[in-house]
Amino acid sequence: MADEPLDASPAAATPDAPAVSAPAPVPASARAAVASPVLRPRRESFEHGLLPIPKLVIPEGTLTQTLGQLKGKLAASGSGRVGAAALAEALQIPAEQAALALGTLAAVLPGDDDPALAAGEADLRDVLLFLYIQSYKRLVPRAHKDSPSVADVWPSTSAFDGYLSALSPIQLVRSNSRRFMPSQADEEAHQLSYLQKHMANILTLLADSVDGEGDESMVLTMETFEHLGFLLQFSEGTPLSQAAPFFANSDPDMPAAPVPATQIHDWILQNIASSLEYTAEKSTTKENSQQNVSDPDVTMADAGTNTRIHSSSSTGASVQNSPGYYRNTSFVEAISKTSVVKKGSDIKGHSMKVLNCHDSVIYILAPLKYATVYGCSDTTVVFGAVGKVVKVEHCERVQIIAASKRICIANCRECIFYLGVNQQPLIVGDNHKLQVAPFNTYYPQLGEHLAQVGVDPNINKWDQPFVLGVVDPHDSLSHPAGVSDVQAESATCLDPDLFTNFLIPSWFEAEGLTKYNPFTLPEVYWASQKKKSSSLEDVQKNIRELDLDDNRKKELACVLHAQFKDWLYASGNIRQLYCLQGE
Repeated sequence: MADEPLDASPAAATPDAPAVSAPAPVPASARAAVASPVLRPRRESFEHGLLPIPKLVIPEGTLTQTLGQLKGKLAASGSGRVGAAALAEALQIPAEQAALALGTLAAVLPGDDDPALAAGEADLRDVLLFLYIQSYKRLVPRAHKDSPSVADVWPSTSAFDGYLSALSPIQLVRSNSRRFMPSQADEEAHQLSYLQKHMANILTLLADSVDGEGDESMVLTMETFEHLGFLLQFSEGTPLSQAAPFFANSDPDMPAAPVPATQIHDWILQNIASSLEYTAEKSTTKENSQQNVSDPDVTMADAGTNTRIHSSSSTGASVQNSPGYYRNTSFVEAISKTSVVKKGSDIKGHSMKVLNCHDSVIYILAPLKYATVYGCSDTTVVFGAVGKVVKVEHCERVQIIAASKRICIANCRECIFYLGVNQQPLIVGDNHKLQVAPFNTYYPQLGEHLAQVGVDPNINKWDQPFVLGVVDPHDSLSHPAGVSDVQAESATCLDPDLFTNFLIPSWFEAEGLTKYNPFTLPEVYWASQKKKSSSLEDVQKNIRELDLDDNRKKELACVLHAQFKDWLYASGNIRQLYCLQGE
């Protein structure tokens, strides 16, 4: 997918009435002045920060009141910090779920990791914002413009009948369901509309009470205002406090005076309205000028077998380009029967998304903060080092090889995960026949990349999955209405006899010091590898000792090659062999 701006559909740009009336629409002449930089939602908070824990999802009607009471309880210590024990007691949830919530919050906070988060504590203001957005509902899928074309391109069969749906993950989001997932732009418009609706309540929750009357009695300091960076950001990377006229150019030695919450509310709503209106106009212009462009969600690039793709931007993007937008995200999208490599020089920003790929091998050999694999089938994806979180969703028969602090797996089937993870793998949704195994590869720069993003190869919790429920209260697509929740199906450990090391072709590599897998293999897997190596040596020795004439040797070689070829196709390793042949 190309770097695209917000595609604000008319429905998304008209949210429910906010608690405080929004300012009047900004005239076109004024919009031109404020359109750059443009206020955007922080996608990381909405994409990686929502947990399907029922007690975290507070009904909207009581949301502000409940969080206000919670704020009073958690603020009683006077430290302004919240630990897992205090959060568990306040929310009446198990301690391990409270620790998971704080760990998830740490993974989606902007900037570098807060040292206090390493000790299991978080700033109270961040905790309140994190809990507030648990009320967010993802955008409902809209009708697909060309369902037959989807059915023609993507696999239409699945090995299982689902527990909650007769459709497989691939079918659910892409095949004959006559629905398809919202675009990146649609989702951002929906997130902005959510923030537009709830901003008055959010500011009330963060504000401090001071002596005064009416609008002057609730104020925000510049420090508290900056915590809104958890939810909002400017497209050019301008800090919120520097963009806001009431805090801009403040002297660090003389902190700016607190500002009334109503003044901040008006400024934020004005910027949100400007962003929605500006991008909606651009989207309309784009649609009028490209009436016949194909839908990128169903376009697959059929490249050659051993192709190295350094730019996987889809043609026919549904929205127009905009400077500075998506500058932190790179995409590999809608490829089929292809090998793709992305190194540091090929990636802009800190996030990578692998979307809607089929029967391919994808190598992401660069340090990242976030990574997403969505809607893929029969594909192998290798992530070298991810410092925040990897999310794998709606995939079938994929192999994920990832070194990361965290991984979240949702609504997947028949997938194998070779993991080097510092936190327990989180498993949610309608999953079937998942397997986990220890990390199984390396490349020369892997050690450097792990250190750069803060992944510790001495800690690997690959075999300790944390399992939550099947039903995701944030997602209308993952389950039919009225279905009660049950615990998701967990993953099993891969049989050590089936474990193999994954070889990354040397033509993908740059110079580096890593000569072996930095994650220690468990003894049972190490013993199995050693046994296989010994058995192979014995077979080679026995073949050399056979007294065969030339014809029998050729016959034996043909049998071995045929068996090896059958194994390559059955195991799905044939594409990796093509990559190795290209060295």
